[in-house]
Amino acid sequence: MSTPRKTLSLSRVVAPTEGPALSGDAQIIAQAVRRKLCITAIYNRTSMTIAPHILYTKHDDPFMDGVVVLRDGKVPTEPKLGAFKLAGLNNVMLTADNFTLQPVFDASDAKYEGVTLAKVD
Repeated sequence: MSTPRKTLSLSRVVAPTEGPALSGDAQIIAQAVRRKLCITAIYNRTSMTIAPHILYTKHDDPFMDGVVVLRDGKVPTEPKLGAFKLAGLNNVMLTADNFTLQPVFDASDAKYEGVTLAKVD
C-alpha cells in the first residue's frame, strides 16, 4: 500500500473587498509582502531581485516600494528604498528567499495613508 504523494502549492492572495481588484502580478507581490519573500522581475529592461515592503496605490495605479537585493546579478552598493510602478514590472515571480525588514522603510510615511493594499508586519 502506498501513501499519497505530498504536493506543495502556493495559495493566492484574495483581492480586498474594497478598493481596486488586484491583477495577477499585484496578487503575487501582495503575497510576497505578507510572507516577506523576495520577487524577481524585469524593470526598465533590467533583471532585479526585490524585497517588496509595501504595495499601495497612487492616482489609482498600483505601486510597490521595495529594496533591490540584486540588479543584473550584482549586489547594490547600498540599500535604498525604490518605488516601482507595477505596470513597468515584467515577468514577476515569487522566490523562496526570505528578507528582513530594512530600516530605510518607514511604514508610517504619509504617502501610504489610506492607500495601502499590503505591507510587511
